[in-house]
Amino acid sequence: MDVKDRLFIGGEWVAPATEDVIEVISPDTEEVIARVPHASPADIDRAVGAARRALEGPWSRTTPQERVDIMTKVSQGLKDRSQEIAETITKQNGSPISWSLMGQVFSSIFALDYYASLALEYPFEEERPGMIGPTLVRREPVGVVGAIVPWNVPLFVTMLKFAPALASGSTMVLKPAPETPLDAYILAEICQDAGLPNGVFNVVQAGRESGQHLVTHPDVDKIAFTGSSAAGKHIASLCGQQLKRVTLELGGKSAAIILDDADLSQVIPTLVPAATMNNGQACVAQTRILASRDRYGEVAEALVEAMRTLKVGASIDPETAVGPLVAQRQRDRVEAYIASGQEQGAKVALGGGRPEGLDRGWFVEPTVFVNVDNSMRIAQEEIFGPVVSVIPYDDLDHAVTIANDSVYGLSGSIWSTDEGRAIELAKKIRTGSITVNGFSLEFGAPFGGYKCSGLGREMGPEGLDAYVEFKQLNIASGGAATSLSPAS
Repeated sequence: MDVKDRLFIGGEWVAPATEDVIEVISPDTEEVIARVPHASPADIDRAVGAARRALEGPWSRTTPQERVDIMTKVSQGLKDRSQEIAETITKQNGSPISWSLMGQVFSSIFALDYYASLALEYPFEEERPGMIGPTLVRREPVGVVGAIVPWNVPLFVTMLKFAPALASGSTMVLKPAPETPLDAYILAEICQDAGLPNGVFNVVQAGRESGQHLVTHPDVDKIAFTGSSAAGKHIASLCGQQLKRVTLELGGKSAAIILDDADLSQVIPTLVPAATMNNGQACVAQTRILASRDRYGEVAEALVEAMRTLKVGASIDPETAVGPLVAQRQRDRVEAYIASGQEQGAKVALGGGRPEGLDRGWFVEPTVFVNVDNSMRIAQEEIFGPVVSVIPYDDLDHAVTIANDSVYGLSGSIWSTDEGRAIELAKKIRTGSITVNGFSLEFGAPFGGYKCSGLGREMGPEGLDAYVEFKQLNIASGGAATSLSPAS
């Protein structure tokens, strides 16, 4: 068993304020595999204080190049320990190891490398002519950032916050999810080795109570949260009371629209991984499959046959495509949705139960529902498991209506041999990201959601904009502004 007895605060491994612990339970075996300290509000106060001191010290005055030099070293550290990190995350949350290396680790490295590159060309200072006279527009660090990340892709989501925070000159207090606290220890060790100044990055493993203390802490300038829409609404209300900066990346119920001209032999092998990635525990998963009534049976059959071949098993097995869900409560949730779908009249065409021979671990069979109406709970609510719904549409206008008939708007996809037609259709879907004939996220473009899928954007220059404060600097001389020269 892996036992940790310290928290990473102020660049040091310090004893926690209490003896409370978090037990990390393997989704594969249901056994305790690690214990870590449970940070108390006092530990949060200490971490925020360390981040504030670092912010008010030399860190916020470092040049972009100096920050990039450290980011480059952190990136190399992640590469050097990539296999270890992938296995650690897999053991914590059941993510198939076949997916973890790229989906959990290298995606994180790509995000860090993108922001290291962007920092060298980002306009931290720029002169604008203005209507009255020249103005210097400065982009200054937003301050102390409280980052709260989920258990499904813990390092990647951390990096979508940590990388732009580093690039901006801000500091951070990270609260990992209780289910996945271990990879953050590795990241902290890498930051130490990279020479990151003390207090710039702090890690406090904790549950909701301490997380709320971080959100409402008066010395935290911004909250960056990824998680459920319900939790996001609560955090937004708390931040609103303090007029605190906040970005929220929340849930999704993404639609994949298959046009009649699509070649299913090309579509299905790509769509199935996009629907079941990370055991279906992904906010961007393509879980609503929309097919025309003319091809509905054909699409459903092809989907069923493809998902039938997915190997369900131990997450550490390289052959596994679908591993266990993260916790017993998550399996209970998924099974409740499967029951709800049947009660509301949908038909289970594949799966719907627990796989044979896997008596330990929180496994659910890959499940396909047919005869689904978009008003059903399984089509409207985020299930977060390997469950997809096949929904019929009458024509393309009807498909757009169904896709947009959701409280979410995070991701989506259009599948067609007519790329131009697919692009025009994609423009009509109210979602933050959408892909034609595939599934992808571009690090250089903004990622986030419409409606209940969130506030603000991560990735791209817009992701760095969320970690700066904009300042207008004018100099008036005799009633007229003088010329300004941006600092180098």
